[in-house]
Amino acid sequence: MTNSASLSRRATAELVGTAALLVVVIGSGIQAAALTSDTGVALVANSLASAIGLGLIITLFGPLSGAHLNPVVTLTAWWGRRTGGEGLEGREALVYVAAQTAGAIGGAVLAEAMFGRLPGAFSTQVRDGGHLLVGEVVATAGLVLVIQGLGRIGRPKLIPAAVAAYIAAAIWFTSSGSFANPAGTIGRSFSDSFTGIAPQSLPGFVAAQLVGGILGLVLAGLLYGSTRRAAASTTATPSGIPSITGTSTTTGTIGPVAETSAPGPAFQAVG
Repeated sequence: MTNSASLSRRATAELVGTAALLVVVIGSGIQAAALTSDTGVALVANSLASAIGLGLIITLFGPLSGAHLNPVVTLTAWWGRRTGGEGLEGREALVYVAAQTAGAIGGAVLAEAMFGRLPGAFSTQVRDGGHLLVGEVVATAGLVLVIQGLGRIGRPKLIPAAVAAYIAAAIWFTSSGSFANPAGTIGRSFSDSFTGIAPQSLPGFVAAQLVGGILGLVLAGLLYGSTRRAAASTTATPSGIPSITGTSTTTGTIGPVAETSAPGPAFQAVG
């Protein structure tokens, strides 16, 4: 890892960041549903709030942990290290995923309590059907491709805005509403609200998200080359110029937000 922050600090950033993301997603959903009976208007409000919140969270926590906020993004970072690039070790990835999941559940409970609802009540909103799972595969693959693509072409500074814009669009163009985040999906099962998902729908959604993550990695490799090749291409970068990993080639300081070593968020589809 190029990030010098301790694992405990990075895990805390992932926990707090993912919790904040779920508060934004669920809280804006509850607020929107309370203010209007028009589902379209509610979705506009929810998607805008989610995208803006996600961009801000990535910008704030990116320098600490990479602002993965999403186990799929964390697993792509782990895979990047295994294939010769920079990324997370297995133990780090496990800690990240645990922190993200705990944060997502905590954020969902907090959002429910904040609006005077019963915290911890499971969602009754069943989301089933093969077309929804296809939507989750597409949403997650696109998310990974955006993060990996920008990282591999040396444009990590664009990741916060690009991911936020992608999520805002994917909420609308995918049949599933673009959860695209296993931790966020689990967290949203603890909210019986506009943005919730019933526990029985979790296995299919999480499996689809993992498949989408693999597909996104494959597409990134086909389009932009391997992480090993991307890392090798930065060795001739002049001193002090940000490399493709988003860090200085001489100081090893933390770069913009996400890079091959600590790809951007995830998270949150949204969350």
